Amino acid sequence: MTAAPPPTPRPDCPLCPRLAAFRLQNRAAHPEFHNAPVPSFGGRDAELLIVGLAPGLRGANRTGRPFTGDFAGDLLYRTLHDFGLAAGSYERRADDGLQLRRCRVSNAVRCVPPENKPTPAEVRTCGTFLAAEIAGLTRLKAILALGRVAHDAVLAASGNRRANFRFSHGATHDLPNGLRLVDSYHCSRYNTQTGVLTEAMFRDAVAAACGCVETPQAASGRRSRG
Repeated sequence: MTAAPPPTPRPDCPLCPRLAAFRLQNRAAHPEFHNAPVPSFGGRDAELLIVGLAPGLRGANRTGRPFTGDFAGDLLYRTLHDFGLAAGSYERRADDGLQLRRCRVSNAVRCVPPENKPTPAEVRTCGTFLAAEIAGLTRLKAILALGRVAHDAVLAASGNRRANFRFSHGATHDLPNGLRLVDSYHCSRYNTQTGVLTEAMFRDAVAAACGCVETPQAASGRRSRG
């Protein structure tokens, strides 16, 4: 018997009033956009869960798929493809046919926040959905957190104290529930343009996450790219 999918926020989710109001503004300004909570992308047989911050206004909030339509997605999905965790072409749209292999992509906050900055209360509120996401992935072995907010959200959602697992790019944490948490700076355009994160640094973090869920494709991806 197939397990029921984890609960997700409804299209008109009212739990975060500020985000709900911003969503309504965007529906009026851009009626062609998705303008709703963005669901996770990838199969529920995933061994690796990648958690970002929140949908970008003209990225996932427009397309309805995490990390789709902006620079962060360009880097993320290109890297996943290189490591054998994605197949097909990424074309900045949700219907491009891209498929994920043994991994899944989500966000700490499912709705686009003003200035791409969710409040701590909004992260906590949406954390109930992240907790359900983690609990519902029965084959999950590792989580790649993109940024400190995602790192903290994953810890809270899995019932761990932040003080015990400090964020640091490239760090790997063994959580009490048997999962491994791997940290990376967020693959945003700002971080890459300012040199906070280089493509090589990001590849190293993805490689560390792949090492926690070792697959022949992932190993091949590391060898082929040096």
